[in-house]
Amino acid sequence: MTVIVTRDVAARFRGFLASCMLEIGPGVYTSPRMNPAVRSRVWSVLSEWFGELGGGSILMTWRDPQAPGGQEVYTLGYPNYEMYQHDGIFLARKRALTETEGV
Repeated sequence: MTVIVTRDVAARFRGFLASCMLEIGPGVYTSPRMNPAVRSRVWSVLSEWFGELGGGSILMTWRDPQAPGGQEVYTLGYPNYEMYQHDGIFLARKRALTETEGV
């Protein structure tokens, strides 16, 4: 199961994701059998557009037996969280703001 959650992104993202996944709630998309090649292409498109348009945040997660906790997680944008591994699981922590971000 692949799940993508968007927050405060341009309509372009929502249209693209709705064309290849089921929108089960506002900004929440799922696909029960998305293969790795399609998932990689979807993430590539989202990353490229995010680099051009920015704003909001995108999170993608799926089952991966080799990843910590059996789940892989990719993120773009804010909130400014970073994923890190600790004792074989993923944890999220808020990044410290830089001086220019904190102003």
